[in-house]
Amino acid sequence: MNALELKVPPPVVALVLALAMWAVSRLTLTFEVDATLRIAVAVSIALVGGAFSAAGISAFRRVKTTLNPMKPESASSLVTSGIYRVTRNPMYVGLLFVLVAWAAFLCAPWALAGPVVFMAYMNRFQIAPEERALLSAFGEVYAGYTARVRRWL
Repeated sequence: MNALELKVPPPVVALVLALAMWAVSRLTLTFEVDATLRIAVAVSIALVGGAFSAAGISAFRRVKTTLNPMKPESASSLVTSGIYRVTRNPMYVGLLFVLVAWAAFLCAPWALAGPVVFMAYMNRFQIAPEERALLSAFGEVYAGYTARVRRWL
């Protein structure tokens, strides 16, 4: 592990950011939006995120490879089908959508910094080390996959 590679599970990162987003929403400007509309938008976005995450988990389980994002070197298979044709990181995309949904629910413009921080953190501290491990394990097959499919969307 590189000194700059922190080992914090992605759901924990998302939870900490969600709490920070809530705190920011209490300290900054918020918009008055009808509760029904606010909830409908937030739930819709969160459901899309849940679908991305569920599709990623299902694909990993189908091929019986590790779901543990903290041990990418344990991957026994490279999954490139299904949702993995759209994004290399559907579970992280799912968490990102949930954070965007939370920001929509909070109706606080500054809360949108949470999803941006999540993406930056994940790119640097989670995805980059994962990609190095997967390139080491799967070589040119993984390199070709990364050339075809985006990290996010």
